[in-house]
Order: sequence, then C-alpha cells, then structure tokens
Amino acid sequence: MRIIDAPRRPQRPRKLRAALTLALTLSGGGVPLAGVTAGLSAGLSTFAPAAHADTPRYTFAVIANTMQSAADEAPTQRLIEAISRERDMSFIVYDGNLKGAKEACRDALYERRHALLETSRPALFFIPGQHDWADCGTAEAGGFDPVERLDQLRQTLFADATSMGQNPIALTRESEVSRFRPYRENVRWQVGDTVFVGLNAPSPNNHYLTAGGRNGEFEDRVIANAFWLEHAGEYAKRRDARAIVVFIQGDPDPERYERPDRFAWLRFARNTRRDGFLEFKRSLVKLAQIFRGPVLVIHCDDERASSGFVIDQPLRNDKGLLVTNLTRVALAPHDRLNQWIQVEADLGRKPPFRVSVRDVPKQMPMPTAQPVMPRDAPAASMPAVPALGPASELPPLLQTPGEPQLDQQPRIPADQGGGGYGPATSTPPAAQPHLPGASSVMPGLPASSVQRGP
Repeated sequence: MRIIDAPRRPQRPRKLRAALTLALTLSGGGVPLAGVTAGLSAGLSTFAPAAHADTPRYTFAVIANTMQSAADEAPTQRLIEAISRERDMSFIVYDGNLKGAKEACRDALYERRHALLETSRPALFFIPGQHDWADCGTAEAGGFDPVERLDQLRQTLFADATSMGQNPIALTRESEVSRFRPYRENVRWQVGDTVFVGLNAPSPNNHYLTAGGRNGEFEDRVIANAFWLEHAGEYAKRRDARAIVVFIQGDPDPERYERPDRFAWLRFARNTRRDGFLEFKRSLVKLAQIFRGPVLVIHCDDERASSGFVIDQPLRNDKGLLVTNLTRVALAPHDRLNQWIQVEADLGRKPPFRVSVRDVPKQMPMPTAQPVMPRDAPAASMPAVPALGPASELPPLLQTPGEPQLDQQPRIPADQGGGGYGPATSTPPAAQPHLPGASSVMPGLPASSVQRGP
C-alpha cells in the first residue's frame, strides 16, 4: 500500500480546512482499487449492530447539469443508459439543472427533458436546481416569473407519488402535510437502512433576493426545508435507520457558518452578502443532533474543483465544534456528459460506502431515437392541478399499525452533534494526474477522501 497526500482544494477566503491523508491501494496492473482515509475512530466499530447483519447491498448514481442545450439530450440519454447497465443499480439522482441558463423556461422544454428522464430503467429522482426555476426571470431564460415556473414543475415533474423511471420507487412528499402542501419537490424515500431526502435549495445563494420588501418565497421555503429535515431525522430514528443522505443542488458553502448573534441589531456594520444557506446549515446541525448516525449531504460544486468530487467535514455547530457525524460530498465531474458519481453501499460492511467516478464506455453508441413529445407548447401554460388527495396536519411519521416497535434511542453517543467518530477532517484537492477507475471508500461516512476525475 502506498500512502500519498490528498490534493488540496483551492481555498476560499476565510475558510478553515484540515489536511487529509489518502491511501490508494494499487493492484498489480496499476489499476486503482480503493482509497482508504485516516482518522477512523473506535466509535465506528460500535455502529454495526447484529440486527443489520443481513442488510442488502445497493448502488446509486448521481448526475447533474448534463442538459444545457438540445445537443446534450442524446449524450444524456446515453449516460443514463450506461448507468442503467451497472449491476445492482437501485436508482439515479439527477441533482438539478435539466436545462441551461440560456434556454427559455418553456413548458415544451420541460416536457421534453421530463420524457428523457423517464426513459431511465432504474428509478430516477430529480432535484430542482438553479436553471430549472430560480434563473427563469432573466432575459436569456425568457423573462418568466420564477415562482410561477416552480409551481409548473410541482404540477408536472413532481406530480406523482413515485419517482421517475421505468422501475419507480415509492416516495413521500412534504406536500402530504397540509401546512406544506405546495412543496411537492421535497421528498423522502428509503432503501435498505438508509433514508434519503431531496430538498429544493438551489444556487445561487438559495434564491435569496436582496430587493426591498418581504422575501416571501425564500422565507417560506426555508421553514418548509427545516421541517422536512427535522422530520427526516425523527423518521430515521423510528425506523432504526443507520444513515441519512440529503440531496440539494446548490453549494451551501458549509465552511462559512455564522453563529447566532443575539445583539446583531445593536451593530451598525452589516454583512454585505447575506448567506441564503444559513438556515439550511443550522437545520443540518440540528439534524445531526437528532440522528446520531452518519449524515451525508450531496450537492453540486460551484467552484468546479479539479477532482471528480470532494468529501470533507467542514460544518461546525454554534459552539464552533466540528459536526463529526455529518459529511458532505461536492460533485464536480470533469466530463458532465460522460461521467457519473457512483456510490456503493453495504451497511453491514466496514467501511459501508464506496464513492467513485465512472465513465461511459467509449464504444457505447449514441442513441438515435429521442423521446417524442405529445405537443410543443410555444409558451408557458399552467395545467390543471392534479388531485393530491386529503392531507393531514400530522407528518407521515406515525408508526404503521402492526409494525413492531423500534428502538428510538440513538445508537452512537455524541456531543455537540457529533457521532463519536473522533476528529473530523476536510479535503481541499488540487489537480493531479487522473487515475482511471479510481474509487474512494467512506468509512462510516465521517471520514474524508478525494476522488479524482480525468
């Protein structure tokens, strides 16, 4: 085994990052097999109870930003087909931006891209992103009302009680709670012992507007997102889940965490840029306190890091302590049309997660037939609101009748939102030669590693 220093990520101003050691195991032919990170504490050894010894293995893929123009539709379809051929692929997450910034936010475009995503053989979950609605008010995007375009997506792409794809997975939408009836895009599903959560939190800056008056869309969505995260933590505890994975499109800049200031109103100096992800990061800290197991946050990387992805633990709580049971994965594949991020999970194994960058086979042909649209609407139109059925004021958290009572006590003692994993590390990568087929192993998620892309 050869030990090398992990590449460093270009540092942002006023950001604290720790050093990370990455170990790459090379086979005889020089093909990288796995990367194992240092810093695994004894606390992780207590995380695998015997009750979960038969936990099934599963794999999921994450892609994003692939369709920026009509020319990207066929390569995206080929990318999805390549992922579908992978063994034990449970589902795909399209992490935002099914259109480009210069494409008009018309119904016909949404419908065509929706039909393309539906061709996926595995279940596919779509997370709304910046260009999907937040940027629709620009002249290049057609000058639409962003909130109206978001409502359009809620009534079309998020209308079903299942995921997209030819083999859909049942999901729960936040709209099932009457108080949050509009937020159909916020979802939750479960595979094995892992609870997955999808939230609407786009770049740039979570759609926080600096104009005068009440920023109603942002403020209401912040409350809905905070509720859904807290609810997911309680749900995971009741189901005796062993991990939570959260998907958002925007880069929350977790290194920048502002502690609550009780006397901020007495200060004349104000921050020139209000952090639109501040409430989201505080909600993540609370989630890590509610659910003491590993929490993984996956999002797109606005900085386009030189590696295929970055794994680190940059979030701190209000006392300035690292949240050691929360890990983030920032996606930055070099070739968005020919690469995807693949996560292999086996929660009965230590380490339970393996992350890698995978490439579309070069010999794989480009698809010739494109999804056929039933119509071509030249302008935006609002379809009839689908029947959502009766809603309840109570979240879908109550125990199912006949379901055995599950232990609701946290499995891993922690302090200040930690998971008892020891000191956390973070990873600032830098450009290094690409290791084809390289993969990184996340020991219980809190450890840190870097996967290189081409």
